Amino acid sequence: MEKPNSFMWQHRTLLTILAAVGSFAVGLMVPLQQTFKPGGAVHTSVSVLHNRYRNNPSDAQLLKIESQQVFQSLSSRLQVLEEEQAKRLSFAVPKMFQGKTINDIKLANEEKVIALTFDDGPWPGTTNDVLYILDQYKIKATFFVVGRNVQNYPEITKKIVRHGHALGNHTWSHYYHYHNPSAASREIDNTTARVYKTTGVKMSLFRPPGGVLNNGLVAYASKQKQSVVMWSADSQDYRVSASALRNNVLRF
Repeated sequence: MEKPNSFMWQHRTLLTILAAVGSFAVGLMVPLQQTFKPGGAVHTSVSVLHNRYRNNPSDAQLLKIESQQVFQSLSSRLQVLEEEQAKRLSFAVPKMFQGKTINDIKLANEEKVIALTFDDGPWPGTTNDVLYILDQYKIKATFFVVGRNVQNYPEITKKIVRHGHALGNHTWSHYYHYHNPSAASREIDNTTARVYKTTGVKMSLFRPPGGVLNNGLVAYASKQKQSVVMWSADSQDYRVSASALRNNVLRF
């Protein structure tokens, strides 16, 4: 379940109106809370419809038509915003990192920063929880996604992008075994294509499942001038309790 936020008043108003006139696109609710501010065009349009229905409750057909027009306008605006966000998150890595395997990067000024990454998703529930926490602390991260999960959960993948996080390639199937060039191409290129079709994001980062460097996947990604992004700290969250996970992270 999505966590409540300051835009819930907007949802209640929309639900009240649309419940009276018929079905609506539930998938539009989450994008609305992320892209429209109170007091803007959405608030104005919804308020007008709400007042008209309150004053003329018998005119449901007209209200239905006008509410559909509002949502068509919102859908168009949302599509534009998603395309703009996808362009911002599509980037070519600096030439010095293209085709290279990166474990960590030394900063000249010894600034204390980290690059936070999440692998294997997207997943129902878990990814939403992570996104909520990241938003609370105004943190951006990179999600290395598995192609078949993107195919199964496209809306969650879109949500990652709407929240301003970067996407990286984590293969289609998350297999550790050896891949010949043809199999490696399918695993990586199919994931790239699926992510682009779903979100409009062009990925240039790759992370091999399990960190395996010698099974053909890294060799193919490197030839495609992708940056192979490893890690310098592992939370080992796949086998420990929450308290142990915290200790694993803080000891680095």
